[in-house]
Parts: sequence; structure tokens; C-alpha cells
Amino acid sequence: MKILVANCGSSSLKYQLFDFSRGEERRVAKGAVEKIGVAGGGARDHRAAASLAFEELRNSGLIQSAEEIDGVGHRVVHGGERFTSSTRIDEAVLREIEACCELAPLHNPPNLAGYRAMKELVPQAAHVAVFDTAFHTSLPAHAYVYGLPYEYFERDRIRRYGFHGTSHRYVAQRVAALEPAARRIVSCHLGNGCSICAIEDGRSVDVSIGFTPLEGLLMGTRSGDLDPSIIFHLIKTQGLDPVRIEKMLNHESGLLGISGVSNDMRDIVLAAAAGNARAELAIEIFCYRARKYIGAYLAALNGADAIVFTAGIGENSPDVRARICKDLENLGVHLDTESNTRARGECRINVPGMPVSMWLIPTNEELLIARDTQRCILTG
Repeated sequence: MKILVANCGSSSLKYQLFDFSRGEERRVAKGAVEKIGVAGGGARDHRAAASLAFEELRNSGLIQSAEEIDGVGHRVVHGGERFTSSTRIDEAVLREIEACCELAPLHNPPNLAGYRAMKELVPQAAHVAVFDTAFHTSLPAHAYVYGLPYEYFERDRIRRYGFHGTSHRYVAQRVAALEPAARRIVSCHLGNGCSICAIEDGRSVDVSIGFTPLEGLLMGTRSGDLDPSIIFHLIKTQGLDPVRIEKMLNHESGLLGISGVSNDMRDIVLAAAAGNARAELAIEIFCYRARKYIGAYLAALNGADAIVFTAGIGENSPDVRARICKDLENLGVHLDTESNTRARGECRINVPGMPVSMWLIPTNEELLIARDTQRCILTG
């Protein structure tokens, strides 16, 4: 069985091809078409980008025709409250995804554009939607209802939805395989987008990211948590309109806004080492906020059996991991300096014998999407 995984953004189509023949799970191809719709870019639209992806697969000799593809797994950011698991896409599902575009205007429309392009090119394949939000539909009401008048939840479904669910679900499954006794997990997805998730018995019970991907931790260009009154203050004193403020909070804040250097932690670490005080402050704020959320979820879970670091920063920055874990020893969190420094790939990084195990686990959302797609095909 050959499964193609498609992850479509507003200007990119990233894809991976998996071969599940003979009981194996082999990724046989990986590629991307960038700058979709940009003058001089890779493709004029998602349909053209999908055609380029298949052309690359054919040229590589991995497939002879699109008819060899048994299933296409589509990353869909927002599934609202309706979708609690991955599902085959039909007209009813498509309408539900379209209804969520208002909640994720930057993500769901390109996800749908990618689906329509792939559906046209591979009409015989099973098309499956794998939702970022689905893993968090297990949140209890006390974790997802905001302190607004209740009518806004009942009428408008304003609530915490959570994102990065595919990544959190993948690392939770890996911890369960590596350490079966670990029931309570704090999963730290730290990249350009960041979230921390409290997981109990494989189910998400709280997550730092909320109604939109803006809430929670400091991120590459997103502000994370702030006092809502700041927005009203900016409107009154600076004359900023909601569109301008939304752009600032989503695209000009976070690590970029504080450091003035970059949204990339690697650049900021280099700048801090060279004496840039704002870069150093950005790192400290990033790590402090992550530490606070870990502490909060240790309280929510009544302790933890494991803490996991994943995604670009979480997997590749020993210094950031060390700063986050600083002064958590009284909570049972003891990072092993040597193990942390030389950590590569999937490995344990805690001091042996301590009550909380600590793991570095590279996320593999595409493999999970492929597995979900295969499962949906096999179960009908």
C-alpha cells in the first residue's frame, strides 16, 4: 500500500510518500513545492504544485502513475469540535472543514486547496483528513471554556481548541512504547510555533495553545499570552486597527519582536553569544514561559512520569532545554548535562534514577498521518 502525505500551506505543498508493503513503514520520498502563487515561484496554484509533486515522483522512478497511490493523507489544521479522529473525506466532511475556515483562515483554506488538487489528480485514492485539533477534543470543559459570558461558548463556540495535536500524539505514542509505565506526560513542541500539552493515559487533558495558535508560549513571531487590555490600549493610544494588531501579534512579535534579530532560535543564540542583550532577553523569556507551563502541567497532572522535547528547537537546542529545566529539581526534574549536550535522535536525557524521565523524541507527524490514512482505508 502506497500512502502520500500532503501538507499544504498558503504558499507551499510539502509531501512524503510511504510504502507500507510487506508490513513495513518506509518513507521512500520527500519533497516540497515552495512559493506557490508568487511571481517567479514554484507553481501558479496548488493544482500546478500537486502536478509538479507527481512529476518529481515519476521522474524518480518511485511511481509510474498516480493510480499507484492507494491513499492521500491531508493535514487539516482545524476540525472544530466535530472531528475527534482522522476521517475519510466525503462531501459532508468537506462541508464541515469549510465551516471551520472562519476559525483558521490562514490554514484551512490552503489545506482545502491542496485536497482539491490532489483529489483531481488521484481521484481513485482514499483521501483522509488528519486534524491538528482532534487530539485535544478530549480536553475537559474546565480546561477549554474561557472566562467569557457563557453565551459566547454556546452560540459561537469560542473555546480552547489546541493545535500541534498530531505531533503531541506521535511523541506520546513513542513514550508509551519506550516507557510503558509513563502515564502522565508533558509534551513540549518547541519550534517556530510552540505548545506544551499535558497528556494522561494517552489523552490530551490541557494544552497551552487555545482558540487560535496565538495563545500560550512565546513563539517565533507570535506573542503568546498577554493582557487583552494591551490591545485596547494600542487602539486608543496608537490608532491601530484590528487588522494591524492581528498582524503584529502573529507576525512581528515573539522571538523576532523582542530580539530584533530573527524568529530563528539559532540566529538568536549566536547573537546572544556575541553580546546582544535583546537576543539574550528573548531566550530568557522563551525559556521562562516554557518552564512556567511545565510547572502548571505538573500541577494539572499531579506530577509527571515523563517530559518530552520535540520539534525544531526542542530537538536541536541543548542550551534551551537546559535553561527550561533550570530550577525544576524540587519537582523531580533532573536534566543530565552530558546526556543533554550529546543528545541526537530519540534518547533519554534525565539523570538516571530520578522520578521524572526526560526524553528527546524527534516528531514525525507525516508518519502518523500515513498510519491514520492506512487505518481509515483498512477499516472502511
